[in-house]
Amino acid sequence: MSKKPHPHEFEIGFFESVLRRNPRDTGVIEILGGLYTKDGRIDDGLKMDRRLVRLLPDNATAHYNLACSLALKKRKADALRCLTRAIELGYKDSDWMMQDPDLEPLKKLATFKQLVAKLKPAS
Repeated sequence: MSKKPHPHEFEIGFFESVLRRNPRDTGVIEILGGLYTKDGRIDDGLKMDRRLVRLLPDNATAHYNLACSLALKKRKADALRCLTRAIELGYKDSDWMMQDPDLEPLKKLATFKQLVAKLKPAS
């Protein structure tokens, strides 16, 4: 019986080899984090997101992605802290926050609803 390849196996292998040659390539780190997560490798995605935040501490998207990985790991308090930091750094896409399946574990929490409400313009 042959083993079924993961859907992102080729891309992951490619970007891992690129990262070995240039371990501080933030674009590759971000791509790998997303691929790992899509492939169900949440722990590996979390490692990439943490690494990206260390390299780009003022990047709102890096903090947002870290919040997503933490939410997937059910680390709600840590995820909310990172999401708050992403917003402080300029993350503004409240519509995506409400749709993002990675944030599903947070969506019933009052703190999450307050963060989204802060981003929505008053009508």
